[in-house]
Amino acid sequence: MNLNDFKNFIELEKKYSKHTVNSYILDLKEFIFFLKKNDSRLKENLNYSFVRKWIVELSEKGLSKRTINRKTSSLKSYFNFLISINKIDSSPLKNHKNLKIEPKIVVPFNQKELKKVFEIFENKNHYSTRDSLIIDTLYSTGIRRDELINLKIKDIYFDRSLLKVKGKRNKERLVPVLPSLLKRMKIFINDNPTKTYFFESNKGKKISPSTIYRVVTKYFRLVSTKNKISPHVIRHSFATHMVNNGADINSVKEILGHSSLSSTQIYTKIKIPKMLNDYMSNHPREKS
Repeated sequence: MNLNDFKNFIELEKKYSKHTVNSYILDLKEFIFFLKKNDSRLKENLNYSFVRKWIVELSEKGLSKRTINRKTSSLKSYFNFLISINKIDSSPLKNHKNLKIEPKIVVPFNQKELKKVFEIFENKNHYSTRDSLIIDTLYSTGIRRDELINLKIKDIYFDRSLLKVKGKRNKERLVPVLPSLLKRMKIFINDNPTKTYFFESNKGKKISPSTIYRVVTKYFRLVSTKNKISPHVIRHSFATHMVNNGADINSVKEILGHSSLSSTQIYTKIKIPKMLNDYMSNHPREKS
């Protein structure tokens, strides 16, 4: 079976991102290479035993369970595709279960850290309008880094206080925006009204992922000692603070663009400020 058919399917019909498509194809090519080493080939009636041997080899190479699960997910998708076009009746991975992994715990920035970051721009002379807007937009809206990069000026609805963003698998959604941020956005746009994307490089192209990452790490390193600092942690902080301050979980789900409520429910468990306050206020040794 030619992998190009599968690639066209996930790229054009499923509308997976370029990064996801490349990852799927790379995983399949790695599996094909493994089969060749073991005097076999990728075929419709493949025995699951080869998949199991591949998983063992990946584990022995030191790959994480999360990475191994992603690679087997690529295989699953491929064989499900073959089922959909009537090439096979059932998948050799139909009874496969993912390796059990511990959920990743992302510690959000607390509200004091966010306040300190914005004070850097307000009180110091070295602030940058663009940098402060990057952080403000990420935290005020909770959008992903790629959604921020691809945000176009025409998709900022000033009259409705909304952004139209394109999320995973090119799914569009509307995200509310604070009036204070909209005001700053309008001023920023007026400085260069001819551009297409809200954030652009000096060459007139949309800003790069590495630039967004550098901006976030640069300023948060000044106010936080957390090991993990990234644009995703800001998104995580947005959701955590919204839920902790009483926002409805379904509203947060819609804003974040999660396909299922289970992805959002993790934020109902992160009550760190309240937990610490209850602990300090009620532990007998602290009270005494």
